[in-house]
Amino acid sequence: MNLKEKKSLGYLEGWLSIGINTALFGLKFWAGKRIGSVSMVADAWHTLADTVTSIVVIFGFWISARPADEKHGFGHGRAESITAVIIGTLLAVVGANFLKESIVRLVKHRAVTFAAFAIIIFLLSALIKEALAQFSFWAGRKADSQALVADGRHHRSDAIASALIVVGALLGKSFWWIDGVMGIGVSVLILYATFTVFRPASSSLLGESFSKHQEKQILDTVRSIDPAFKSIHHLHVHNYGDHIEITAHLRLHPEMNVEAAHDIATKAEAALKKQLKAEVTIHIEPLFEKSPPEE
Repeated sequence: MNLKEKKSLGYLEGWLSIGINTALFGLKFWAGKRIGSVSMVADAWHTLADTVTSIVVIFGFWISARPADEKHGFGHGRAESITAVIIGTLLAVVGANFLKESIVRLVKHRAVTFAAFAIIIFLLSALIKEALAQFSFWAGRKADSQALVADGRHHRSDAIASALIVVGALLGKSFWWIDGVMGIGVSVLILYATFTVFRPASSSLLGESFSKHQEKQILDTVRSIDPAFKSIHHLHVHNYGDHIEITAHLRLHPEMNVEAAHDIATKAEAALKKQLKAEVTIHIEPLFEKSPPEE
């Protein structure tokens, strides 16, 4: 998928999410306020947070799709990871606030009577949000987008929260504390979603190393280029979203002439670029019986 197609898919997911979540927020907030349910109001705000995060996703795709410029020579692809971190931060704030409110409700022994219309609204919300989550996951895989997958996890947590509230509402007549407990359950789901969003995004921003599998792929590819290849080291990857830079030091026989060494390096760069879809820079150095320490 090229950058234009990825951007279009990101916009589609974002605007679809904004429209659906805004409508669901209005219905859920109205229902929760009318019967005085903290868990329903919490879930309504959780849904509104989905709207905000989808706006952030659209903004992130707009930034990341911009071409490289004088100040950002490797493009703006990391804006997508930054977007995911912002989503996680918003989720954490929402989760912490409603966790506190739910605990207060339990301490003060506040009960709530659930109405049939509210249960129907939240049941429909659970089904719609799960469908939206599935679409976001599909779009995220297709576009290889952390932000879209993060948005999908947010939709999934909202769907589960709404389903839990429906179960709680059906048990509400028997247990006075069910609304507070369901509120805590929703808050925990939101905070867990925060963790699942933060972890991959922060890892990407901090800079990830090659996996052992990827490193073996690189070594096997270089070994297949020329029998003169001796060893490769100082292997580094720099991920900028859609743009990946790979650097490596290639050791060759010290008596090889410059033209032959350059030819091997060029072939290795071309092969790795084709295999890994990355820009590759290889530094040539001589291999002695006792090679100097790696730098």
